[in-house]
Amino acid sequence: MTITLTEKAAHHVQKSIAKRGKGVGLRLGVRTAGCSGLAYTMEFADEAQPDDLRFESRGVVLLVDPKNLVHLDGTELDFVREGLNEGFKFHNPNIKAQCGCGESFSV
Repeated sequence: MTITLTEKAAHHVQKSIAKRGKGVGLRLGVRTAGCSGLAYTMEFADEAQPDDLRFESRGVVLLVDPKNLVHLDGTELDFVREGLNEGFKFHNPNIKAQCGCGESFSV
């Protein structure tokens, strides 16, 4: 079981944590939302919770609540620029369906 970052994503997270001046890593999860059922959540973590699963990828700590791992296992997080837009993109091998706008998915 693993979650990874591309080099671009790791660089962006490291730069953002340094700019914030605090943080132990990035917390990833899912929540119920959208027309397909689930949406990703992502936030900086200032501390780990006792039950968090901890992954390290390219020097960045990723924290995941164990109940979310079934939806995120094998996911690679990238940071991409598309035209004038830039942001994180999840490459999740567990997705069975995704809504047209790409905001939600189901596994």
